[in-house]
Amino acid sequence: MTHESPHAVREDELRDWLVLMHTPGLGPARFGALLERFGSPRSVLEAPAGELPVELVRQLRKPASEEVDADLAWRDAPDKHIVTLHDPRYPTLLRQIADPPPVLFVHGDPGVLSGHLLAMVGSRNPSSGGRRTAFEFARHLAGAGLVITSGLALGVDGAAHRGALAADGPTVAVLGTGPDRVYPAAHRELAHEVVEQGALVSEFPPGTTPRPEHFPRRNRLISGLSLGTLVVEAALRSGSLITARHAVEQGREVFAIPGSIHNPLARGCHALIRQGAKLVETAEDILEELGSLAAVGNPAPPAQAPDPAAELTEEYSQLIEIMGYDPVTIDQMVQASGLTAEAISSMLLILELRGYVTCGPGGRYARTEYEALK
Repeated sequence: MTHESPHAVREDELRDWLVLMHTPGLGPARFGALLERFGSPRSVLEAPAGELPVELVRQLRKPASEEVDADLAWRDAPDKHIVTLHDPRYPTLLRQIADPPPVLFVHGDPGVLSGHLLAMVGSRNPSSGGRRTAFEFARHLAGAGLVITSGLALGVDGAAHRGALAADGPTVAVLGTGPDRVYPAAHRELAHEVVEQGALVSEFPPGTTPRPEHFPRRNRLISGLSLGTLVVEAALRSGSLITARHAVEQGREVFAIPGSIHNPLARGCHALIRQGAKLVETAEDILEELGSLAAVGNPAPPAQAPDPAAELTEEYSQLIEIMGYDPVTIDQMVQASGLTAEAISSMLLILELRGYVTCGPGGRYARTEYEALK
C-alpha cells in the first residue's frame, strides 16, 4: 500500500529520519544538535567520518533496516502518520521546547496537534470528586474549543479524555509506548474513541512496550504540546507534578484545582499554587486566563459575525492584518509579527472562538468569511 499526503516528506527522506531515530544513543537532544549542524538527516548520514563521533559512525554502519521497514509498514495503514520535525504538520508549540522529539507517530488526525491544546493531568487513583471534576472541566473546556490533552492513564487522564469526548470535542492522548500499544489495556476501547475524535501520539516507534523511563519523557510532550497544564488531583510525589514542572520550564501556564486540606491528593495542587500556579475553581477561570471571551460550551461558530460589543484591541487587529487573505502557519505569523508562538497561539484562540479566524488543514489559519468580506 502506498501512503500519500500533501504534507509528507519523500519516502527516502523519511527513511533517513527513521534510521537516525533508531540509532542507539541518539536521543532527541543529540538528534537536534546534529540537525542544527548538518541541516538534514541525509547530510548527517553522508557526513565524512571525521565530522561525527566515532561511536555514532560505528552505529550508522549497521542501520536498523528491519525496524525502519516496520515503522513504514505501520504508517501504511489507514489514519496512521509519521510526522518529522521538518514536516509542516509538526505542532509549532512542541517545536519550541528544548528537546522536541524528531519524529512523532500519530494514529488519528495530526491536524488536531496544531489546535489549542490544554493538558489535564492528575492522580491515577483520584477521589470520586476528583474524577468527576476532571470529567466536567474537560467537557466544558472542550465545548469551548480547547483540545484536551492527557496521557491515557487510569484516573484523571481517562476522565479528562472521556469529558472531551462527551462534548464531541477532539482529544489527544500522548503515549509512553509505541503507537500500536495501549497501556493500560483497560483503556483499549477509550483509545479507539480517541482516534475517532482526535489522535494518539507517541515519540516511540511501533512495538515499544511500556517502560518506567518512558513516562517522564511522555510528560514533557503532554505539556509541550499545550498552551497550559491543569492539575486536578495529585500527591506531593507524582508524575503530574513532573508534567507541571516541564510546563514551567517550557514557559507554559500551570493551573491547579485546590482541594480539602484533609485530602492527601490535594497536597500536590496546593504545593503548585504556593509556587505560583494559577488557582482555578471553574472552567471559566482557565478560559479567562487564556484570553477567551467565549461562553463555556457555546463557542461562536466560525462564520458567525463577531459580537459588535466586543471590539478587538489594536494588537489583535494587527495580527489579523498580518495574516493577510491566504492561510498561514503560526511560524509565519511569528516571523512577521515578532511575537512568541505562545502569545500568538493564545491570541488565535480568542480570535477563533469569537469567529474572526478558522484553523484549517496543517494548522494553517485564515480569516473567516465574515472577516474576509469586511
